[in-house]
Amino acid sequence: MTFVVTDICIKCKYTDCVEVCPVDCFYEGENMLVIHPDECIDCGVCEPECPIDAIIPDSEPEADKFLKLNRDYAEKWPVLTRKKDALPEAEEFKDKKDKMDLFSPEEGEGD
Repeated sequence: MTFVVTDICIKCKYTDCVEVCPVDCFYEGENMLVIHPDECIDCGVCEPECPIDAIIPDSEPEADKFLKLNRDYAEKWPVLTRKKDALPEAEEFKDKKDKMDLFSPEEGEGD
């Protein structure tokens, strides 16, 4: 089992979750984070840290569609191990649903 970041993170990119991860399995894209499912140890400490509930266990039915996205982009994007400011538009987008059309495949800065 692992945890995945869902499309709720898109255009927000809160990084509270990154700061508590004991294995540094978060990777940073331009407008969202992902978790590498092969590195996640299923400790669950990241899930309650996300202020917008963008992280879910892969046992949730809706997690299936995000597992591949998390895996694919964790292998392309740089690792992020420290907290950063959320995106400037985070407040505007935090309550929006179904944001995959806003997803950017571009990498973030990482550490």
